[in-house]
Amino acid sequence: MCGIVGYIGFRNAVPMILDGLTRLEYRGYDSAGLAVQTSQTLSMRKATGQVSELRKLITKDPVSGQVGLGHTRWATHGPPTDINSHPHFGGERDVVIVHNGVIENYEQLKSQLETLGYRFYSQTDTEVVAHLIAYHLQEQQKSGAPWPHKRTAINAVELTLAKLKGTYGLGIVFRDLPDSLLAARVGSPLVIGLGEGENFIASDATPLAGHISKVVYLSDHELAFLTPEGVEISHRDNGRQDLSIQSLDQVSAEVDKGHHEHFMLKEIYEQPMTVENAMRGRLDEDEATAVFGGLNLDPQQLRKIDRIVLTACGTSWHAGLVGEYLLEEFARIPTEVEYASELRYRNPPMGRNTMLFAITQSGETADTLAAMRETQRKGHSSLAICNVVGSTIAREADGGIYLHAGTEVGVASTKAFTSQVTVLTLLALYLGRMRHMSHPAGQKMINSLQQMPEQIADTLKCFDQVKDIAQKYYDFNNFLYLGRLYNFPVALEGALKLKEISYIHAEGYPAAEMKHGPIALVEERTPSVFVVPRGGIYPKVISNLEEIKARKGPVIAIACKGDDRVKRLADHVIEVPDVEEYLQPLVTSIPLQLLAYQIAVLRGCEVDRPRNLAKSVTVE
Repeated sequence: MCGIVGYIGFRNAVPMILDGLTRLEYRGYDSAGLAVQTSQTLSMRKATGQVSELRKLITKDPVSGQVGLGHTRWATHGPPTDINSHPHFGGERDVVIVHNGVIENYEQLKSQLETLGYRFYSQTDTEVVAHLIAYHLQEQQKSGAPWPHKRTAINAVELTLAKLKGTYGLGIVFRDLPDSLLAARVGSPLVIGLGEGENFIASDATPLAGHISKVVYLSDHELAFLTPEGVEISHRDNGRQDLSIQSLDQVSAEVDKGHHEHFMLKEIYEQPMTVENAMRGRLDEDEATAVFGGLNLDPQQLRKIDRIVLTACGTSWHAGLVGEYLLEEFARIPTEVEYASELRYRNPPMGRNTMLFAITQSGETADTLAAMRETQRKGHSSLAICNVVGSTIAREADGGIYLHAGTEVGVASTKAFTSQVTVLTLLALYLGRMRHMSHPAGQKMINSLQQMPEQIADTLKCFDQVKDIAQKYYDFNNFLYLGRLYNFPVALEGALKLKEISYIHAEGYPAAEMKHGPIALVEERTPSVFVVPRGGIYPKVISNLEEIKARKGPVIAIACKGDDRVKRLADHVIEVPDVEEYLQPLVTSIPLQLLAYQIAVLRGCEVDRPRNLAKSVTVE
C-alpha cells in the first residue's frame, strides 16, 4: 500500500527520492519522509500529508546525501502523524528502514524488545523491525563479528527476517556502513533499478522511468545488497541468485496529467485508446476468433476446461461479474466469480479441469495473489488478467493476458475496468470459437468489438450534461444504482466509484431486487441511477423505474440514444450509443465514472487520492 524509493550512487539522493515519491503517491499519501546518509550519520525529514508537504519541509531545512530512502505512507498501524511516518530508526540510530506491508507478530516482538530496553516512539509495526535489526547487529558485535562489514549487516537482516510473520518490502541503510543499501521482500513488491555508478529500489518501476533502462524484480524471500557499483541478490533457501535483468518500458510520460485537472479524468478520456490497445493484435478476422500469446495452454488443454473461476477484488471483481455473463453465454462454460479475500481461506471443491483467472490491475493485490497461489498449490491452472508487466501475479501465474492500458495513477480505477471487460470479451470469443460458436457469429462479434473505441469516444461527449446533473445532486448523501444482467455489475461499479471519491453512501442492486427491501430507502433525497439501455429485459427494467417514480424518487437514467420512453419517465437521461447487449458495460460505465468524478469535484474532494484508499492493496 505504501511507496518506497531508495537511491545509492554519485548524485544527491534527495531530488531523486522526492520525484520518485511523487510518482508513487497513488500508493499512499497520508504522510511522507526520507532519510539520507551524510558523513557517518543518518539525517531524517518527515511530514504528515502529501509529498508536497515533505518538499516544503526540506526547502526550509535542507538535507543531502548520496545514499537515501524515501517513503509515502498508507497507514496500517497508528494514525497519520509525523512520528508514525516512515522512515524509522532502530537502536541508537544504528539503522534506518522503510517498510511496505504488515508485520502480524509485531506486538509479541515489541514486548520482547521492550524488556531488553528498546524504546518505541511510534505506533507502527515498522519500528519493531528497525529495532530488531539493531538488536541482531549489536549481538553479532558482542560475539566478535567484524563491524562495519557487509556480511555482518546481511546477517543482522536475515536473522530479523526469520522472526517476522506477515508481509514486507523493506529498504534498509546502516549508519556505519556507507555506500550500501539493502532491500528484502515477502508479499510486498520491490524492484531494483540498475544504472551506471548508481542503483535504485522502488515499490514499482514508475519512479525509475527516465533514469535507468534495466530492472530486476525481487521475488519473495530474496534479499538484495546494493552499492553504487553493483547488486547482489540471495534467496533465503537457495543462496546466491543470478540477476534476472529485464528491460524497463519508459512510462514517464504516462504519469503526467496533460491538460486534465486530475489523473482520473485523463484516464477516463483515455478509454477509447486503452480499449483499442486491449484488442490490438488479438483479433483474427480470417478465423473469426481472438488470439492470445501468453496463456501457455494448448487448444486441447483448453477444450478440457469444464469450469472457470474468476477471482478478484474491488473494481476487478465487478469486471469479473461481467466476465461470468460473457463466458457462460458465448463459451458455454460454467463460471463463478469469487472475492479473492474469501477464496484464499475457503476450500471449495475444484475439479481437475477447473481453470482460475486472477484479475488485477496492479498485479500485486495481496488477497488475489494469495488466492492464486493457493489454487496453484492444489494443481490447477492459474492464469492472470493483469495490467502491470513484471508484477508479482504476472510473474507467478502459469500464463495470462496483459491489458496494455498503461499506468493508471488515479486510485479509483476507470480505464482498467473497461480494459478488463474487453479482454474478458475476447476470452469468451476465443473459448467460444474453440467449442461451438459459428464463424459468422464470431465475425459479428469481432465487427462489434472493432467499433467500440469510436462508440466510447461518442459516449464521452456527455461530459457537460453529466456536469449539470452533478450540480443538482452533489449535496445528496444517498444514491441507489440499478441495472440488470450485463448492467448489474455496472451498477455495482458506479456505486463503488461514487463511494470511493465523493464519500457518498451508494449501493448497487439488480433492479428487480428493489422490491425485496431496498425500495424502503426511496424518497425525494435519494436519487436512483438506472442503467437501462435497450435489451432483452428492457421492459422489466422500465417497470422497476416506474416503481421508483411512483414513490417520488428522483431518477437519473443511462439509456440508448433516441429512447423517448425513458425520457418521459426519468428526471434526467444520459444517452449512450445503442450497442450489442454484451458490450453495453463498455459504454454504460463511462457516464457513471464521470458522474462520480463531477460530484467529487463539486464536493471539494481529493479525486486522485481519496481518503483511506491506496492504489495497490498489498495488505489484507
